[in-house]
Amino acid sequence: MTVWSYKVARDYGFAPNPFHGVCTLACCKPMIRGYAEIGDWVIGAGSKANGLWGKIVYAMIVDETLTFDQYWNDPRFQVKKPVIGGTHKGFFGDNIYQRDGSADGFRQADSHHSLKNGQVNNDNLRQDTQHDRVLLAREYVYFGANAVAPPHEVFGHLPEPFPRDVRTYKSYSPAMQQAIKVWLSDSFEWGLHGLPEAWDNAIEGQRK
Repeated sequence: MTVWSYKVARDYGFAPNPFHGVCTLACCKPMIRGYAEIGDWVIGAGSKANGLWGKIVYAMIVDETLTFDQYWNDPRFQVKKPVIGGTHKGFFGDNIYQRDGSADGFRQADSHHSLKNGQVNNDNLRQDTQHDRVLLAREYVYFGANAVAPPHEVFGHLPEPFPRDVRTYKSYSPAMQQAIKVWLSDSFEWGLHGLPEAWDNAIEGQRK
């Protein structure tokens, strides 16, 4: 089991989407989505840009993976399809891709990853669909704007810094992985502990 860590540059509750009792990573971070296995941990660290550097935005334990088509068609996750003009939670739904009938093509729903006029954002589509895979977790902690700093007394003596402020991803040594898992499991109850940091500056129901 691996602990994957990366920098959450923008936290809108879209990637990850921590709502409706399941934390999903359906967009961005194609390498993590492509290679993380069931039982792996994925941890998102804050960035200097959002004022959360050195803190944990969320952590999830992967317990299911789906293709985009499976995610799109699954009755459990219709609630995660974006609702344009709705609430923040509705607008930032991450269930946005389905096959369009071509060999490698996908249709992108009007969403946070579309252009401002609602048309397809081909840059986001190409990045998101590098791996046709969605990660899901029922055991997760999401802090968002209430991101927490790992205690120095737990991690200060270990040889690796945690969390790493890296844009792609970082996996940790076995000793560090164990320390991370114990700290998060023992210190927090699973579920939501805050709202997305970027919601304060987002316009309700609109793209930002």
